[in-house]
Amino acid sequence: IELKSGILNIFLRTGVVFTQVDLWLGLSYCDGKWNEVAVSKEGSVISATMNELREQALEPRVQQLKVNSPVYVGGIPPEIQSFYRELGLEQGFGGCMKDVKFTRGAVVNLASVSSSAVRVNLDGCLSTDSAVNCRGNDSILVYRGKEQSVYESALQPFTEYLYRVVALNEGGSVSSAWTHARTRESVPQNVPTPSRAHSINGYSIEVTWDKPAGVIGVIEKYILKAYEADGPTVPITSAELADAGMLTGTLRGLHPFTNYAVTLTACTLAGCTESLHALNISTPQEAPEDVQSPTAISFPTFLLMSWSPPKTPNGIITKYTLYMNGIPIYSGNGTKYVVKDLAVFSAHQFLLTACTLAGCTNSSQVTLFTAQLPPSHVDAPVLTVLDSRTIHVQWKEPVEVNGILDHYIIYMATNEQNFTKWNVIYNSTELFLDFTIPQLSPGTEYLIKLAACTGGGCSVSEASMAITDESTPEGVPAPKAQSYASDSFNISWTKPEYPNGIITSYGLYMDGVLLQNSSHLSCYAYGLAPWSLHSFRVQACTAKGCALGPLVEARTMEAAPEGMVDVFTTVDGSKEVQLKWLAPNKPNGKLTYTVLVTGLFYADQ
Repeated sequence: IELKSGILNIFLRTGVVFTQVDLWLGLSYCDGKWNEVAVSKEGSVISATMNELREQALEPRVQQLKVNSPVYVGGIPPEIQSFYRELGLEQGFGGCMKDVKFTRGAVVNLASVSSSAVRVNLDGCLSTDSAVNCRGNDSILVYRGKEQSVYESALQPFTEYLYRVVALNEGGSVSSAWTHARTRESVPQNVPTPSRAHSINGYSIEVTWDKPAGVIGVIEKYILKAYEADGPTVPITSAELADAGMLTGTLRGLHPFTNYAVTLTACTLAGCTESLHALNISTPQEAPEDVQSPTAISFPTFLLMSWSPPKTPNGIITKYTLYMNGIPIYSGNGTKYVVKDLAVFSAHQFLLTACTLAGCTNSSQVTLFTAQLPPSHVDAPVLTVLDSRTIHVQWKEPVEVNGILDHYIIYMATNEQNFTKWNVIYNSTELFLDFTIPQLSPGTEYLIKLAACTGGGCSVSEASMAITDESTPEGVPAPKAQSYASDSFNISWTKPEYPNGIITSYGLYMDGVLLQNSSHLSCYAYGLAPWSLHSFRVQACTAKGCALGPLVEARTMEAAPEGMVDVFTTVDGSKEVQLKWLAPNKPNGKLTYTVLVTGLFYADQ
């Protein structure tokens, strides 16, 4: 539905059928009074009426009209205008509306159900000047000249104006249809301070204010803001009230027993303005929140109790009450108390109550124990050697635990470290009575002891000894072969990285032949040719078998070459001689050659 140039246009599309109804109005509606518009579809008849005027169209093909989307009154949002290109959509409605209703249902309150309002006064017209502005005889000349556009300023905010253009020459003139435009709203001025505020409780207040005077436009919403007095300039909480007809609102999310400064902000589509001054109010006290459970330092026969103030006191704490096993044992303003004459490792239930003038709040109940002691005695563990790398450890629970058994610890030391360093290899709260120690070294002596622990400490047993079975050595090193003469080697090596038992012998292989088999870590090889290449490998043996190390190669030192160097010469011309020679019979190393020449040499003059 569009009202343009004195014509009320109705466009109706159902399926592929398009129907249009045009009702000529002229300027009859510009009389400063309310006008009633009705649009209806009854079967194949689509009609439009305004006051006493009526127009209708008959379209037999028109289908049933089903509305399953939002209803837009006064205009269409920009984001969906591309779907309705056949409509003019030049400008949204700029007048006043009231008493909108459909066939079914009550009268719609636009101020409460609309999601947005643009250039529409939903409370009624601002003035009755429109009756004068509609009459062409009272129009004001805005521009005279040859340009085709004009910019008019100094207009009143949120006011509707009618314009038309008259083109004239010496032969006469022609006028355009009247077109209307409404100026935008202005930002509210002189927003008043809230007139009254009273506390609903410690967390919310009800605020009342007066409607701002002189607002040109439609107030879209009010915003209440609460600032902490002498606090930061950022509001602690705010409330946005979309119903501009209400002059009372509630601010929630406040803190009890706190001073606040409350301001009012009024908003139009042009912007918002906050009141220059604030209304001060103090929220009342409430019962404390987040009361912390008491804690204690435990001793065998007494508890040193203490507690912290509530995280959110919500007022002035007047007293604390401490309950033990449901019976109050302390009442006052202190935060410590000693509970005496208790049994060793006995459980007791405690609860703390914190109070303000507004009420009291309990903490959660907590169970506290007097101190534990370590077990009286722990038997040494029983060790079983499973293979060369595994020992099975078994033990018994202590007879006198003296508390709650919390965990077991197994300590282990080896002869490789002379039993001076004890390592923790097991620490578990699952309270099993056995454990298998994997990845041990074969042929190694181990000392193992057990610790049983309660909340009061640990008791350690005597050590038990076990020796893992021997195995073949691992990590046999590569030998170092060093030649200090042209006919011999000094070969040395170290122990295997993992002997896996007692090494019974070392074997040295040279060029695949066993050269030495003994317990020594070195060997001397001699009678070799100069600069000769040889390979070496070490073998280490325990009672369980032998293992070979990596193969290395080395050469003896060089010696002077043996034999003659035969030289052959060939004359290639008047200035060149070619020399060739044969290597000596025994090079005894890497050869390099030096050619010595003597005699007269030719040179260019």
